[in-house]
Amino acid sequence: MKVIENTGKTVEDAISAGLQELGIERDKVKIEILEVPTKKGLFGILGTSLARVRVSYEDNPGDLACDFIKEICRCMNVEADYQVSQRNEHWYVDITGTELGILIGRRGDTLEALQYLTNLAVARKLAERVRIIVDVEGYRQRREETLVRLAQRLADKVKRTGTRVVLEPMNPHERRIIHTALQEDLRILTFSEGEDLNRRVVISIKKSRDIS
Repeated sequence: MKVIENTGKTVEDAISAGLQELGIERDKVKIEILEVPTKKGLFGILGTSLARVRVSYEDNPGDLACDFIKEICRCMNVEADYQVSQRNEHWYVDITGTELGILIGRRGDTLEALQYLTNLAVARKLAERVRIIVDVEGYRQRREETLVRLAQRLADKVKRTGTRVVLEPMNPHERRIIHTALQEDLRILTFSEGEDLNRRVVISIKKSRDIS
């Protein structure tokens, strides 16, 4: 948490000085008025005292993530809008705009890298682990829907042919989507094989010994 005290001829002057020093918008800080300006001496001929305020700001993981992403996009000459929200213990940064494919990359590879770097940057700033989800134009939702349809189609194929299917390499999040989509199918078994970037989901017929 950042805390500073400032003075000014008026309370607003003191607050403005504090916000300028912190470089933060007013709605993101806590303001405490410590002293209001008062006149001193008989008829105020000896002058007045200054207003004094305390301005405090606690780093917000979502705002830190957004600031980091904005700087990345600035370096890439990408113009976009950003919306930060918190759901449960996760912070979300949704990026919208036009021609943002460069932030997504092939099958979301660039987006995954951006999210990874953002999580590292925020964790280093806060000295603690937080979970930041970065999305571009709703890509993650569309990708999840595509993977669920793919999983169901391939599961039907496995049940027809009795031959297992090995999917293309996927990141942990996408593999989890496949496993979750088929976990209620009593005839299908899914598991992962391979190492690191070559780890893949396998869809196969569940044998009798696999059925509990």
